[in-house]
Amino acid sequence: MRALTWHGRRDVRVETVPDPQLKEPTDVIVRVTSTGICGSDLHLYEVLGPYLDPGDILGHEAMGVVEEVGAGVSALAPGDRVVIPFNVSCQHCFMCEQGLHSQCETTQVRERGMGAALFGYTKLYGQVPGGQAEFVRVPFGDSLPVKVPEGPPDERFVYLSDVLPTAWQAVEYAAIPPGGTVTVLGLGPIGEMAARIALHRGASLVVGVDLVPERLSRAGTRGVKALDLRGYGKDLPDAIRDLTDGRGTDAVIDAVGMEAHGAPVAKAAQWVTGLLPDAVSQRLMEHAGVDRLHALYTAIDVVRRGGTISLSGVYGGMADPMPMLTLFDKQIQLRMGQANVKRWVDDILPLLTDGDPLGVEGFATHSMPLTDAPRAYEMFQAKQDGMIKTLLKP
Repeated sequence: MRALTWHGRRDVRVETVPDPQLKEPTDVIVRVTSTGICGSDLHLYEVLGPYLDPGDILGHEAMGVVEEVGAGVSALAPGDRVVIPFNVSCQHCFMCEQGLHSQCETTQVRERGMGAALFGYTKLYGQVPGGQAEFVRVPFGDSLPVKVPEGPPDERFVYLSDVLPTAWQAVEYAAIPPGGTVTVLGLGPIGEMAARIALHRGASLVVGVDLVPERLSRAGTRGVKALDLRGYGKDLPDAIRDLTDGRGTDAVIDAVGMEAHGAPVAKAAQWVTGLLPDAVSQRLMEHAGVDRLHALYTAIDVVRRGGTISLSGVYGGMADPMPMLTLFDKQIQLRMGQANVKRWVDDILPLLTDGDPLGVEGFATHSMPLTDAPRAYEMFQAKQDGMIKTLLKP
């Protein structure tokens, strides 16, 4: 099959690799029909290379059609249409039963001290082959894949793999009071969808902050009060307080993470880390501060007293001014953590089958064949051609 594989910093290639095989009776093989490029995939493209090996298959936002099922699978059959959550979670352990699928005890990467395995996301999260490929092996076939109806296009459902539950959890964790206010820092796919969800759930004011004109314009058309960081700079917190009786918003969603604007020293640390030998760079990332925390500091400034900060942007430095790797991975609150995809599916799925209030159809700005994936990564990283969200079609 053809798959997108990692080979170095800013070096991803579509190659012919062996087809996935059933390893356990509970596995299924899915033929991928749509797969997204996530902002966190850019961390692999730029920063997290020390935790990858050449040939690793990337991608964690896939859906498709079941091609083969293991002998122990009874809930699915070949031909079923499914979305693949990015958490590899069993649904039956203590953590899964608490709705904490990103902490699944069956797939926790204990040798790294990390939470549940993820598709297509480094040795830190199990080095599981990802979904930017023609086929993908999916464990826990009876409980992990989300079966979706035939008929509507993939764009109606593919975001159940990551974007929708991540954004939904960001809003849930923000604890916006009824009719309350929220600032969303970063209007990439997760931030913009979180803004849409907050408005759908009754927020009276959603302030969206970014510095990419296309993102600001698109969010503005959905009812978001879009503020251009380039125009406000250090005056941004005062501008937001002016909109909220001098207090700041009830909540802030940080949808930026380690890609934050600013902090040139930390930016240089990220670049240098990516150029060092793997053994050295892993130690540096795990024991030094390599995040740019501008967005987090902004969130702390902007939120009102007694408010809530919800972190959905990924942080990776263990010894930043706050221990973000541990806080993020263990889901210690502010609130934060990898999205627990299956926890939110029942809340979201009715919004995809009964109309389209969140505007998921048309959410992607680009649709490209899998063979163009290297160019898509380059465009996404450089924010070219108004690219906000891309779906690849194997």
